[in-house]
Amino acid sequence: MWYFIEVKFKNSAINFLERHLTGESIDYRQVFAIFLPILIDQAFLISLNLINTAMISSSGVAAVSAVNMVDSVNIFLVNVFIAVSTGGTVVVAQYKGSGNDPQVSKAAASSISSVFLLAFFISITIIILYNPILNLLFGGAEPAVMNNAKIYLIGCSISYCGIAIEEAVCGVLRGIGDTRSSLLLSLIMNITYVLLNFLFINIFHMGVFGLVTSLIIARFLSAACAIFYLVKVNDSVKFKIKDMFILNLSMLKKIFWLGTPFAAEQMFFNGGKILTQIFIVSLGTYAMDTNAICNSIVGLSQIPANAIALTTITVVGQCMGRKNINDARKFTRSFLMMSSVSILIMSIIIITSFNPLVSLFHPPSTVVLVVFKIILINAVPQILLWSFSFITPSALRAAGDAKFTFVVAMLSMWLFRVVLGYVFGIVFKFGIIGIWIAMDCEWGVRSIIFLYRFHGNRWYKHHVID
Repeated sequence: MWYFIEVKFKNSAINFLERHLTGESIDYRQVFAIFLPILIDQAFLISLNLINTAMISSSGVAAVSAVNMVDSVNIFLVNVFIAVSTGGTVVVAQYKGSGNDPQVSKAAASSISSVFLLAFFISITIIILYNPILNLLFGGAEPAVMNNAKIYLIGCSISYCGIAIEEAVCGVLRGIGDTRSSLLLSLIMNITYVLLNFLFINIFHMGVFGLVTSLIIARFLSAACAIFYLVKVNDSVKFKIKDMFILNLSMLKKIFWLGTPFAAEQMFFNGGKILTQIFIVSLGTYAMDTNAICNSIVGLSQIPANAIALTTITVVGQCMGRKNINDARKFTRSFLMMSSVSILIMSIIIITSFNPLVSLFHPPSTVVLVVFKIILINAVPQILLWSFSFITPSALRAAGDAKFTFVVAMLSMWLFRVVLGYVFGIVFKFGIIGIWIAMDCEWGVRSIIFLYRFHGNRWYKHHVID
């Protein structure tokens, strides 16, 4: 009897997967081969970031607040590199889908060199101007927080070229569907980072200086491994270092045509986050500590959904390379469903295990209750809105509709999250809770606009590759 039940369940599962995750040119096995390594990567990335935040919390509230404060700037800049590398991912994916392997190699070289040069110039600028930047953005922070913030910002800036190369190579590998190798590179970087953090922070008690030392070593080690892999191991891309020094204007135009709007989107989007961070600084160190803990915990609930968003870019990009609009629509709908269900499951797990999770951060008792309220308030909007707000634009971007996603993201962030964050958090005195409610409102606006665009036909009429 149990055998027949098992067979029936297995057949039902296969039928479900074939109905929702199999198209004319990609089946569910290929989708999972792309998705699972990305999922593991995201799980390690976010979980290890949570562990790092927990470790640095042993150095005190000022250290946690400084790291969280600078990370708003750090994320702002790193996402610019990721945005340009995403342009490379889309171009590589579409050439891969069309079967044009020589152009895949040229796109890979152009993507890596462009992201590296961008990171280099940004790194030099930040190192020179770190003091006025911090004073302009967070001059109201306490002296202990500001001193830690200066060390952390300089260290992050030194590491930008390393993370830029690693992200560009991983973007290329995701574009060709080789997500296992991108997972391996990410694991090298993040596991090295955590192990060195444990050594420098918990053993040698080096505080924020130990944190940035770990970051620099881990990112450049991963960058070296990434280039070595492309040159000596990978046969699909046929990458040569000398190709990085050849100026391919046609390929750069394609990459920046897709990457620049996304980079601008990330700059405006994360610029809005920096502004809300300024609001939080004005609320005091405990509010900053609360925000850091909430970001780490909420990030856990988005692990599978973030992996699905990255999978969407590769799968939809390859569908568009084959000119298969029906598959692109079908996979996007399926990914939206999968993402929402994953957030529901993860939210239930996090809420039921809240106490052991929050204890990792050694928070003051006054912070714990506020964190729990924010997690509860944020859960329902996140389940209902996050996927439509972030999976849908990933599909649009993979089809070349980058300018539209940029405009929507910019306006929704600044007209809703920033303005409402100030009104709810500062004017109405809801504090940090009001700022998080404003973020949920912004997700609702993004969801409506992106779904309306997706149900039309203008998003897939862009000409990306020859």
